[in-house]
Amino acid sequence: MTNIAPSTLPAPGSVMAAEMAEQPDVLRRLVARLPELGAAIRAALPTPPHGAVLVARGSSDNAAVFGRYLYEMASGRPAGLAAPSLVTRYDARTDHTGYLVTALSQSGRTPEIVTAVRAARERGARVVAVTNEADSVLAAEAHVLVATDAGTEVAVPATKTVTAQFLAMIGIALALGPLPSTVADLADLARLPEAVGRVLAGAAECEVLAADWAHHDRLVVAGRGLGGAVALEGALKIRETSGVFAEGISVADLLHGPIAALGDRVPVLLVDLGGPTAPDIAALRARLVADGIPYSTVSPELADLHSESARAIATTVHLQCLARTFALHRGANPDAPVGLVKVTPTT
Repeated sequence: MTNIAPSTLPAPGSVMAAEMAEQPDVLRRLVARLPELGAAIRAALPTPPHGAVLVARGSSDNAAVFGRYLYEMASGRPAGLAAPSLVTRYDARTDHTGYLVTALSQSGRTPEIVTAVRAARERGARVVAVTNEADSVLAAEAHVLVATDAGTEVAVPATKTVTAQFLAMIGIALALGPLPSTVADLADLARLPEAVGRVLAGAAECEVLAADWAHHDRLVVAGRGLGGAVALEGALKIRETSGVFAEGISVADLLHGPIAALGDRVPVLLVDLGGPTAPDIAALRARLVADGIPYSTVSPELADLHSESARAIATTVHLQCLARTFALHRGANPDAPVGLVKVTPTT
């Protein structure tokens, strides 16, 4: 066995940081391809589509939640999340005629996602696959492949691959129908890579909060609408990198009971993207102040981004920075969290 000198090992968190730093270029390349991808998706769509179903796990599932909001707004048709176990465990034989099924998997190799997509295609679905691996099993099942082309991702926490998936969701939604410019706008997306670069350059801002909250073993990340999807992804990043039990939750769901379990030992991180859900964030902030619950608001300076979906992606990057810094303050290595592997082979 060859022993590797400790000095030759990468510093904890350095791999995750390097992959995060690639995001402006990854997003820039994908933004340039969105019109081409939109044309391919429109050509493959059932006419008219009855609705849309998204299937995913892990970080990809949070991107699917993001997409679900955009799809339904754009198409005017119902959109929802699939439960893969209906196929893999209950042998459900759902008729997908007239439906668009979007499968998201960074590796394209998660068995239950491939199985669920194959079953949907056999029963009439038109399938779009969003994956970082263009030669994967999942890609082969699709009528249209949206390859995120983020490059190999080594660190266990998904960073550049998941923000590329979020961007792909915007592109697919725009192919389904129009979205208000306040929600998604191609000109705004062209400014996104530069904005993400500024978020990364300002990552030192995360140090203060990470140092202040490092002793907490539980916290809540709350948002609503598109911000709810960002909250889910931010909580997952904190949870898997640091071992802290971080729960992502809708502001509305938090107020429907779980807020009673909070106190001065369970802080709340608020995701504020502006837009139509801003009053909900403000109302929750007032409630937290009244109840003496510690909180902080995640709202990086994004004055040049005017659409909510672009701000959502940039804010997701900010939360990646926070998760990485938080883990380091707790003595964890965010590149390789204990007990996790890059591909989880659920069936």
